[in-house]
Amino acid sequence: MINAPDRLLLRLEWRVVRRLDGRIQGGIRTPRRGSGLDFAGLRPYVDGDDARHIDWNVTARLDEPQVREFNEDRELTTWLVLDRSASMGVGGQGRGKQHVLAELALILARVLGRNGNRVGAVLYDTGAARIIPAGTGRNQALRIGRELERTLTSRAAATTDLAAMLDTAASLARRCLVVVISDFIGTGEWQRPLLRLAHRNDVVALRVVDRADEALPEVGLIVVEDAETGEQLLVDSADPWFCARFRDGVDEREAGLRSGMRRGAVPLHRVETGSDLLETLLKVITETQRRRQ
Repeated sequence: MINAPDRLLLRLEWRVVRRLDGRIQGGIRTPRRGSGLDFAGLRPYVDGDDARHIDWNVTARLDEPQVREFNEDRELTTWLVLDRSASMGVGGQGRGKQHVLAELALILARVLGRNGNRVGAVLYDTGAARIIPAGTGRNQALRIGRELERTLTSRAAATTDLAAMLDTAASLARRCLVVVISDFIGTGEWQRPLLRLAHRNDVVALRVVDRADEALPEVGLIVVEDAETGEQLLVDSADPWFCARFRDGVDEREAGLRSGMRRGAVPLHRVETGSDLLETLLKVITETQRRRQ
């Protein structure tokens, strides 16, 4: 059972959020250019540019007019797309994928919802989406956490329609940061909706992974259940042929996922259920900053 959202958020604020202060904002800054105060760089002058932005010192050195650009001073809206399907229930006692998703959602909502920036959420479950309108501040993070707790207790088994989940996000987000948190185990031709979503937004994918997703214990005959469909199968976990087929299926899913993300130019980050979320998020921020340099 996930801790009550207020207690969980308080713990995360002490252990993670305060140590991320000042790091996430720089890592996810909007790439739009405007007339803000944050200098972004120089480019050649073109007809129609405001002459007040010409850097005359650099122009004199290069013998070509150069214009200063700035990051636009604007509020950032973030949408958290949260996969609440049955396969997210996989994992060890007290530390399954659903717990990691809840912690990630609370941390990101808390940090990204400051200074007038807004955070909304799409909770996708049982073929339908629960939309939490974008808001600001700590109360918004708690609102998302409480809705996650409520849907956890009422959730029915369902196969994730990844295409529908991404389509829902694309219908809401325009020039936003979109963070998709999912194990990406499901159905639907999701690559095209991902391209539509990434065309107008800055998209980051956090893939939550548990050891049970990728390996079976060698304990002889076991009943394997598909967490998405509920289908059960009796298998010999020590059978080399079955183990090879299982591994091939995992590798095929991995290759398809990475290929689709590359097509959409969406960075894909692996978050293991046993990982330290602080270290994981710092790595995500560092890689995001590196891509934008």
